Amino acid sequence: MKIKLFLFLILFTYLPLLAIEIEVKDASGKPLDLVMVTVKAEKPQVAPRDDHGYPPEGLVFTITPEVTMFTNPNGRVQVPFAYAPSVIVRLRKIGFKDQNLRTFPSGSSQSFRMEKVVDMNALVSQYPSNSWVAALDFGEDKDLRKTYLEQCGFCHQQGSFFMRRAFTEGDWEEIINRMMGYGARPHGKAKKKLPGLLSHAYVDLLKHPERVKPGRIWGKELHGAVIREWPMGDSFSQMHDLLYHKKTGLVYVGDNIQDRLWEIDTNTGKTVVYKVPKQPDDELGGLLPGRLRSFQKHETYVGLHSLAESPVDGHIFITPSLQKRITEFDPVTKKFTDHVFADGLYPHTVRIDEEDRVWFTLALSNQVGMFDRKKNTFKNYTLPARTTKESFSLWISGFIVKLMNWGFPMHLLPVDERVSGMPLPYGIDIAPNGNVWFTRLHADTIGVINPKDDSFQLIETPFQGPRRLRIDKENHIWISAFPEGAIAKYTPEDGKFKMYPLPTAVDGVETPYSLNVDRQRHLVWVNGTSSDNLMAMDIKTEEWKVYPMSRKVTFTRDVEFGPDGKAYSCNGAFPSWHIEDGQPTLMEIKQSK
Repeated sequence: MKIKLFLFLILFTYLPLLAIEIEVKDASGKPLDLVMVTVKAEKPQVAPRDDHGYPPEGLVFTITPEVTMFTNPNGRVQVPFAYAPSVIVRLRKIGFKDQNLRTFPSGSSQSFRMEKVVDMNALVSQYPSNSWVAALDFGEDKDLRKTYLEQCGFCHQQGSFFMRRAFTEGDWEEIINRMMGYGARPHGKAKKKLPGLLSHAYVDLLKHPERVKPGRIWGKELHGAVIREWPMGDSFSQMHDLLYHKKTGLVYVGDNIQDRLWEIDTNTGKTVVYKVPKQPDDELGGLLPGRLRSFQKHETYVGLHSLAESPVDGHIFITPSLQKRITEFDPVTKKFTDHVFADGLYPHTVRIDEEDRVWFTLALSNQVGMFDRKKNTFKNYTLPARTTKESFSLWISGFIVKLMNWGFPMHLLPVDERVSGMPLPYGIDIAPNGNVWFTRLHADTIGVINPKDDSFQLIETPFQGPRRLRIDKENHIWISAFPEGAIAKYTPEDGKFKMYPLPTAVDGVETPYSLNVDRQRHLVWVNGTSSDNLMAMDIKTEEWKVYPMSRKVTFTRDVEFGPDGKAYSCNGAFPSWHIEDGQPTLMEIKQSK
């Protein structure tokens, strides 16, 4: 009897924590549909920090999630929140003033009103970054705009709050030169024209904000959708790629700038951080120490980049982009093992086939690498250069790296319109039939390797900047056309491409960094990197659903899935202080039924 009474009291005590009910109306009392309601704990759990400001390695701690939902046509939503007794609430809807409200019991019912925005400058400040880039006056030079999106939007959004300022032509020239030191490669004509163009265009928009058009209107697919986020790292982190680990159900996120691997149980919030070990001879900055020399805080020795799970034993393989090795992580023993190779530079994206072979692109040496776990051997596939000039540039690439490390200004090196010398093998995936497909971002090509006979084929794309790709259950290739505001499908059986403009594009401006195919549900998920969205297209019906994220400047680089269809991504803006509150997060999207 005492046990039953105790259980009843526990249930009665925590039942009010299950959900907070929100009602939102406009100033006249009319219910507001599709208001973004974000609920956070008033006092989220905070882990101890080491000397660098991050949770100590191996410490088990809990991250309190944030939950976002959208009001129904009656202006109501019930947000499940069993994580804290008191919460703060933020209301957001384009065209209305944000409401940041505190503090309320997590099991309560609350009613709020929102006021319309009447000032045009305040209104357009709510619009996503791609709205602003679409409004910039590039004249008739659409190719220049694509170069700008491809090279200047490589690691963070263009058109965000940080760019909407009256910078002088000299300011923009200094910014572009600094970004070229990080690795951006705008061609010579663009480098000469962009400073003046951007200075005048942004000043013009600040004077005429009515020229900035809104992004996509939020849709009814948001009714019932639940978005959860787990804050991780800080404004000096770069949460680059992630992995939903099929064997354990845990999610792994890699901090590229701080060399930390975050392991999160999204059911409980239980989290552990592991530092990817460095070798005794590793320099700060890895093999490219000059690249991050001016960055304020980093522990980049290896440059944790991409992750993949072995279908055989569940081990995770990581590309440390700033070293000549592949790193293996055992999720059971938590042990790291390095596998060193001699040839190749900048291991980038990694995938593992059913034969337990680890495939990865080598972005700066124009190669695809393969590590055979059974034989413990590496094999490289060197891809053909586009021109004699590119062959020479690749041959002296080691010397160019030394120049960068010595502090030579990278903006003084000549760059032509399609970046000869850096074809940039980038995305990679394994087809159900075993073929290995990859992209070359600057060469505007995709390619395929047949592991049975080691043959490969290169295929020119009818669009610029194929960034990452994935393959569906029918062996069709889906490609993110990064500066084109679209994705593409390539069907190997007939050699044809089909373009799919993205629903979030404004005048063709959107930068899909990556995509992934949920083969079980026949969906293509796409990173809306410049619009703060994730979106999913039904392959059969070609219908889209779009999910806005809670933070402005959400720059996502990959998508993963759980067995229940939940999608996962993380905010990998570099630098992360561009994010609205400077806080990277892991994001989980649960679609409505």
